[in-house]
Amino acid sequence: MMMANVMLVDDEKPFVETMTKRLSKKGLNVIGVFSGHEALNKLESNRMIDVVILDVKMPGMDGIEALKEIKSRYPLVEVIMLTAHATVESAIDGMRLGAFDYLMKPCEMEQLLSKIEEAKDKKSKHEEKIREAKVKELSSKFD
Repeated sequence: MMMANVMLVDDEKPFVETMTKRLSKKGLNVIGVFSGHEALNKLESNRMIDVVILDVKMPGMDGIEALKEIKSRYPLVEVIMLTAHATVESAIDGMRLGAFDYLMKPCEMEQLLSKIEEAKDKKSKHEEKIREAKVKELSSKFD
């Protein structure tokens, strides 16, 4: 299993606490937060987050609004949407707005772990491409 820095965003405190424990036991670094606004503040201060697991239905800033903000400010951070109230519309909205994937609550732990791993891989590949492009750009200045 890979090391990934994961943020879990859900307004249900018992869910966040339980999932944080379970994901941490699997070797992930997990930060649990309880609102979209709190998630954005944490991302601002913690640039090491790879994957955000984001509940769709939350009071205040909902998951779709939070997703828009996360993707505009931190385009490389991958977001997995979670919902207990799956509506096809919100799934389509989420994917259209750049969510990595969409899972139903409650989801199987193994399914969630494999999605986190896929999302982390995607982010790592993007970061690698950016590094390679920067190296090429720098080396072309010396040619």
